[in-house]
Amino acid sequence: MPMMLEIITAERQVYSDEVDMVIAPGVDGQLGILPKHAPLMTMLKPGELTVRKNGEDIYVAVSGGFMEVLGNRVSVLADACERSDEIDEERAQQAMQRAQERLASQGSDMESRMALAAFQRAQVRINLVRRRRPRAGQPPPGSGGTNA
Repeated sequence: MPMMLEIITAERQVYSDEVDMVIAPGVDGQLGILPKHAPLMTMLKPGELTVRKNGEDIYVAVSGGFMEVLGNRVSVLADACERSDEIDEERAQQAMQRAQERLASQGSDMESRMALAAFQRAQVRINLVRRRRPRAGQPPPGSGGTNA
């Protein structure tokens, strides 16, 4: 029996469908959510959110937010997020470079925290797209291959 998952940002609905499992980057570690999970409200840290549906995984980079599990429904309210197939690796690399430069400039505490957060977001996006890139000789995820 699947559960309903909805991932939303301030700008758009990123995902809405019935799923078999969600693995989310909670502030205290990875959280695995299965159907009929106990009620839960938690903060999310920047990281990779995995959605499992019918034996296939979908990967989403989240930059933080909140997750609520209530009934047989999981709601993710993300600060920002992108599916792995939406991430432009070159753009993420440029964002990481800019954040590194801002960190090196040693501005105020607020500027440093903002630069560190930007660096972490870019790093999550780059790691996700690189890990999910099809390897030589393997079919891409979702193409019916067995690389789950």
